[in-house]
Amino acid sequence: MPDELAKLERLQELHISGNNLTGSVPDWVGNLTHLRVFSAYENSLSGVIPKNLGSISQLEVLNLHSNQLRGEIPESIFASGRLQILILTLNGLNGSIPESIGKCKFLSNLRIGNNRLIGPVPPSIGNVGGSLTYFEADNNHLRGEIVPEFAQCSNLTLLNLASLSKLDLSGNKFSGSLPETLCNMSRLQFLLLDHNFLSGEIPPGIGSCGRLLELQMGSNFLSGSIPPEIGRIRNLQITLNLSFNHLRGPLPRELGKLDKLVSLDVSNNQISGEIPAELKEEPPSSFAGNKELCGDPLNSNCGADTNYGADHHKVSYKIILAVVGSGLAVFAAVSVVVGLFMLREKQESDAKATMVAGVVVVAPQIVAGNVFVDSLKQAVDFDSIVKETLRDSNKISNGHLVVIIRQSCRRVCCSRHANLMRPIGYVIYEDVALLLHRHMSNGTLAQLLHEKAATAEYEPDWPRRLSIAVGVAEGLAFLHHIAIIHLDISSGNIFLDSNFSALIGEIEISKLIDPSKGTASISAVAGSFGYIPPEYAYTMQVTVPGNVYSFGVVLLEILTSRLPADEGFGEGIDLVKWVHSASVRGETPEQIMDARLSTVSFAWRTQMLAVLKVALLCTDRAPAKRPKMKKVVEMLLEVKGNQ
Repeated sequence: MPDELAKLERLQELHISGNNLTGSVPDWVGNLTHLRVFSAYENSLSGVIPKNLGSISQLEVLNLHSNQLRGEIPESIFASGRLQILILTLNGLNGSIPESIGKCKFLSNLRIGNNRLIGPVPPSIGNVGGSLTYFEADNNHLRGEIVPEFAQCSNLTLLNLASLSKLDLSGNKFSGSLPETLCNMSRLQFLLLDHNFLSGEIPPGIGSCGRLLELQMGSNFLSGSIPPEIGRIRNLQITLNLSFNHLRGPLPRELGKLDKLVSLDVSNNQISGEIPAELKEEPPSSFAGNKELCGDPLNSNCGADTNYGADHHKVSYKIILAVVGSGLAVFAAVSVVVGLFMLREKQESDAKATMVAGVVVVAPQIVAGNVFVDSLKQAVDFDSIVKETLRDSNKISNGHLVVIIRQSCRRVCCSRHANLMRPIGYVIYEDVALLLHRHMSNGTLAQLLHEKAATAEYEPDWPRRLSIAVGVAEGLAFLHHIAIIHLDISSGNIFLDSNFSALIGEIEISKLIDPSKGTASISAVAGSFGYIPPEYAYTMQVTVPGNVYSFGVVLLEILTSRLPADEGFGEGIDLVKWVHSASVRGETPEQIMDARLSTVSFAWRTQMLAVLKVALLCTDRAPAKRPKMKKVVEMLLEVKGNQ
């Protein structure tokens, strides 16, 4: 780090991450008294963390992740109490976690994993209270009990103490029992306590962790029975791992309520009895190593079952209810369809009565073309479309109708591509033009990602999502090839046919690219909220790179299953900013992606990471750095080819 930077006395943010910087962190950094953010992660910096960093009274973010730092964490860096994010992972730091950490009342993100830290977690961690949302201390040499003060961290979403002891090291263990108040942390999402020396029973209060996505308690010395209260954690999606403990008793039926769970592992315990019917779809490996456990899927006979009659009747009733319910649903659906067809017949009859020379005048100021023609083939060919307008106005009028050139209309509406919606007609009312399309049986991509994927019946579908992404990219690349810019690329405008093939809808016929500039003017910001490129706010030009940005947002939706604008991101933060700032928050790519997909297999995870790189390129803040859609198609096809 060059000493000349020391002259920037009023510097507020210093970002030098992702380089090949060597040497130590110089002491002059501590003299930059206005510094709020110091980010130097992923370099080769060595030496110790300067103690005089504590003299920077404004310091809020310190990120030195993935360097070669050694020595202790200085007590002084917590002195000001202003620190909000501290990330020191993947270094060679030793010593203990300073007790003075409790002075930082606003600390939200604490990551000190993969070091050589020793000793207990200080009770002062509870003083941080409601601000702490992320605590990671995995792969250290910490020991002692899990302090009950964690219960005071009511906003904690990730508590990662996994693998705090390695089997070939001595004295590197958490011991004792789990505190009953552990789940007073109502926002806890990841509780990873595996590979420790925890003992005692799993407290029933674990059921209060209603937001947990992952629960890892394997490879400990836990005893007693599995509390049925775990079945109340309906959000569990990634893993419930209780393997390699000393758990006894039967498997609670309540575990079957965890219908979103990807992986259940209770193997290598002392669990007994019959596997509940609700869990018989799990793989045999989930239950292996329990000698007194029987039933499917272990293919071991439990002998005479006195409860067969009652269970049989229960199942029978369920089947009857399912059949009756399905019949009622089919009847209701048929009734709706019949009603719609009757309504359409009436509309067709009324419309044909007013059809004149290929143009339907539905009202004095409405013109429609090819709305109800006998030949669907003729409709999609658009050979008979005549768009009429005023000589000096964009509004329709009966008095001054003239035929305009059809080339622009045909250029969009007749563009043949497998991933473009083919209009079967249009309606123009005053200055509003509506294109009419066939109904798509699988709705929109937005519905798939944010409605269907939120149901209990949802099954991980990464290959389908990847195919949809490729289809949208190919359709958009084709539009750009024929000099058309889409004004509203969003998941709500991507339709899915019966085979889940993607079709881009709502293609505006008036926004053709200026060949000399690659842009088209707009009188107002075009697009849906969350998809609009930042440059549109001041250029007032829709551009090809702007389309690429919007497509990048769609990719992020596909990867994360998150909405482009979500209150959970924080005020003024959209999906793009949330993803791009993940490293600052100390989050890994795996924590951004939908865990229901990325945890299914290594192959899926690898593909998702590759697509995430494409999405980050597409949503680069600088338009000139975004790839062309043709290049995006090539990158996505390469990812898909690795399936």
